[in-house]
Amino acid sequence: MNDLDLRGLVPATLLPLTADHQVDEPALRGYIRWLLGYDGLKALAVNMDTGEGPHLSRDEKRRVLATYADEVGRRVPLLAGIGARYTAEAVDLARDAEELGASGTVVFPIPAFAGEPLPPDVPYEYHRAVAEAAPLPMVLFQLQPALAGVLFSREALLRLIDIPNVIAIKEASFDAVRFVATRRILDEAPRRIQLLTGNDNFIFESFVLGAEGALIGFGTIAVAEQVEMFARIAAGDLAGAARINEYVVRPLADALFATPVRNYRARMKEALAQLGVIAGAHMRPPLLPLDNAERRAVAEALARVRMASPVRL
Repeated sequence: MNDLDLRGLVPATLLPLTADHQVDEPALRGYIRWLLGYDGLKALAVNMDTGEGPHLSRDEKRRVLATYADEVGRRVPLLAGIGARYTAEAVDLARDAEELGASGTVVFPIPAFAGEPLPPDVPYEYHRAVAEAAPLPMVLFQLQPALAGVLFSREALLRLIDIPNVIAIKEASFDAVRFVATRRILDEAPRRIQLLTGNDNFIFESFVLGAEGALIGFGTIAVAEQVEMFARIAAGDLAGAARINEYVVRPLADALFATPVRNYRARMKEALAQLGVIAGAHMRPPLLPLDNAERRAVAEALARVRMASPVRL
């Protein structure tokens, strides 16, 4: 159960759509092949927020995950985002993930978790039901409230780690103080789980502060640079990693994850469209495409950095 190693880069993948807001399967397959051209990925995360998972029907989520499974095979593990509204729906999605060949799940917080204080039994029973329905390795997801997430208390987080399936947490508070506090809670836990940063606004610094891997939407751009940055950190070459961060990762992440943060999805699509990876930056309503000013900002950010191409296409 605990042999899924996510210590490295795990891109939260995006989803190409057609002009009428439907899943663009040919473009999706091309995008997957492009990603697989980069060496060093630890896994791919599918149906996450970056990939508009919250805006997809159950059938669409199944179709997207099946497409990934078909293209990826056994080359890298697949993590399936479980974004639901209530427990029975999450159970169905987790069973779908297991049926379609996912290697693990990433369980999103749900609206019922909103508000403080959150009784630990509420998230525990929800995650426990998902784990029992589909006994796959599970990644917890601590997400900033600005993206409809929740920040777990110490008591809730320690209770969740009691679930045997739990192997990691994606910490995406976008708050360095909260990130460090979460790391300290994990250090106190009776068993070790992996700490993955979801903080696209301080990726390099997350590793200095204790992250072991990165499950991030930004992971689908500047891929080779991030893989190398993490490898340098693991090897103790912080100066070399810091240079990559300074000249490529941070400038681009700052542009793509500028306020309002909800627009990062459209900015990521626009960036990959301008790079020729996908044909267009179509969004599913109610999400909107970028206006001309934001498209120019993305173009200017891309012009300021130099990124490596995939090793193989």
